[in-house]
Amino acid sequence: MEVRNRYVATRRHVEGAPTEADFEVIEGTARWSPDSGEVLVKNLFLSIDPYQLNRMKVTSASHHAVDGILPGQVIINQPTAIYQTPRSIQPWPEMLLNRLLRLRRGRVCERTPMKRIAAYTAGEVVASASPEYAAGDVVVGVLGWEEYSLFDPSSPAAAATVHKVSTGGGGGFPLSHHLSVLGTSGMTAYGGLFEVCRPAKGEKVFVSAASGSVGSLAGQFAKLAGCYVVGCAGTQAKVDLLKDKLGFDDAFNYKEEPDLKSALKRYFPDGIDIYFENVGGEMLEAALANMNTYGRVALSGVISEYTGAGRRAVPDLLEVIYKRITIRGFFAWDFLPKFPEFGAVIGEWIREGKVQVLEDVSEGIDSVPAAFAALFSGQNVGKKLVKLA
Repeated sequence: MEVRNRYVATRRHVEGAPTEADFEVIEGTARWSPDSGEVLVKNLFLSIDPYQLNRMKVTSASHHAVDGILPGQVIINQPTAIYQTPRSIQPWPEMLLNRLLRLRRGRVCERTPMKRIAAYTAGEVVASASPEYAAGDVVVGVLGWEEYSLFDPSSPAAAATVHKVSTGGGGGFPLSHHLSVLGTSGMTAYGGLFEVCRPAKGEKVFVSAASGSVGSLAGQFAKLAGCYVVGCAGTQAKVDLLKDKLGFDDAFNYKEEPDLKSALKRYFPDGIDIYFENVGGEMLEAALANMNTYGRVALSGVISEYTGAGRRAVPDLLEVIYKRITIRGFFAWDFLPKFPEFGAVIGEWIREGKVQVLEDVSEGIDSVPAAFAALFSGQNVGKKLVKLA
């Protein structure tokens, strides 16, 4: 079976803020055969996430955990095509994204100016050469920014990260939710709050980028834990949403605050116990200055530092030492074994109406470059997704 397949590729390494011109949508083919052992998936939703930018750079600290995305097209599903990893395969679970490109050892890599991009997706099985999957199954996992994806269920990475889901009636959720609140955004928010910070009832929680895919959930989860929660965002409309729809105790527009340390002192006169960090830069410095003794910081992201446009955080380490502050960086895959447990809890909260799901959906594969670039100018609210069908 051969199907027309369009996928998004980088034209070049992306340094600074991404633009649509950094990407191109390429037309190719996806080939599946009944003796391949592989599963062909028609992607229905694609996840658009800020962390992808770090993988597109020439160098980034993120490359210590997952392989970078190199410009250069990979010829897929052809016996003569090969892929050579740009660096050695990393230990589990860091090698997941790269391994899921499903390109096998021993094939030849032909380099041209583009390369497909692995990403979290949701779709429907079109054809399967594996007894574990059948046509019509709905799956979620790390596949790619493309219309069709192939994966081999026998590979350890695919077995761990690609799975079937139920949607619609019978207690199922909309498919898009499996990429947002029940996907890596939800797992990041839940794991960062409950595994890293371990909130106690009555503690005071600050969430930056609180209207984003992770922050909007972290704040709601903290409220469910009985905490006092304040978030920041970049427009008044987002501030109103945090307070009126998501149930934050308070919120503010950081762009209207000339002195962030003073602003946080105003919103937290008794100090901050937990900071769920998504921004970096001056925001991190201001939060640390207002942390209480034994405060905890869940370092989920530092989007202000991804593009290199602003100065990087220079925290006062004496604050960290004498307040005995714990700062831990993490990402969703750290909690992979607990995804089913997290998902069950979050799913019940959704059914009970205790969690509001924010999704910002664009249409069509051609919208991916613009959707990705928009993340870095604050245009999205909640989880950014692209719907393909």
